[in-house]
Amino acid sequence: MASVPVKERVKVSQNWRLGRCREGILLKWRCSQMPWMQLEGDSLYISQANFILAYQFRPDGASLNRRPLGVFAGHDEDVCHFVLANSHIISAGGDGKIGVHKIHSTFTVKYSAHEQEVNCVDCRGGIIVSGSRDRTAKVWPLASGRLGQCLHTIQTEDRVWSIAISPVLSSFVTGTACCGHFSPLRIWDLNSGQLMMHLGSDFPPGAGVLDVMYESPSTLLSCGYDTYVRYWDLRASVRKCVMEWEEPHDSTLYCLQTDGNHLLATGSSYYGVVRLWDRRQRACLHAFPLTSTPLSSPVYCLRFTTKHLYAALSYNLHVLDFQNL
Repeated sequence: MASVPVKERVKVSQNWRLGRCREGILLKWRCSQMPWMQLEGDSLYISQANFILAYQFRPDGASLNRRPLGVFAGHDEDVCHFVLANSHIISAGGDGKIGVHKIHSTFTVKYSAHEQEVNCVDCRGGIIVSGSRDRTAKVWPLASGRLGQCLHTIQTEDRVWSIAISPVLSSFVTGTACCGHFSPLRIWDLNSGQLMMHLGSDFPPGAGVLDVMYESPSTLLSCGYDTYVRYWDLRASVRKCVMEWEEPHDSTLYCLQTDGNHLLATGSSYYGVVRLWDRRQRACLHAFPLTSTPLSSPVYCLRFTTKHLYAALSYNLHVLDFQNL
């Protein structure tokens, strides 16, 4: 927000703090979806069924140009997850395949990666990691001449729901279904594929981790079925998180996002509730229910900028506008 006048910055900051915003719907679709999305510059990328569509924001940031900038296809079943990296879209499909799409060209390659659906994928530094319902995580090169050449196959012995590569490219974390006798959060060496450590202890059965993200090489956040967001600092302890926040209505947490400072946002499984948290406090700051019965939907993915928060639900994409009230 450096280019925004100070008065405007103060106003927007106050609106976030007080939970003042204008709600709108950016996109609708007829069939129930489990969409994932990413933001890059003035563009929004969102999956719908087996496609990924790119849209350009209008100058207000609270509306989209209706005509997509691009449509990226290639999967035979729904896109489960995707990331943007090195001018590529790396997508994970319910068909067990990984797709590699160049954003500014028609180049698309897909290859068989897992025996069952690929639930999650991440890419940094020319390396792709993927996790699947088939109880494996795999490491792949992004280099065009080596696409589809698996570097490591890791037997996780549990379904993998989420995955993230460390910012220093030395390791990656998997979030699994917690159906075995081990932690659902484990960190693996990226070069050798060997297990480095378990995070936490005494997770109840079924406390699967649906979203995980690194904030720094030694800190990460996780959330999932047991209704908690946990903040881990590997310098302090690998057995216990340093902070946790509980979803007050006992709802599964599907996704989280942070500004890298004090603001944390989560999306829960009932009534499309987006919650804002101040990480210096235990209690939730604000809650925004985006649906009601009979169209209750989880928030499958959320992203935010300094002025807007975007939440993807089963039938539509919502925006919370903290600037233009």
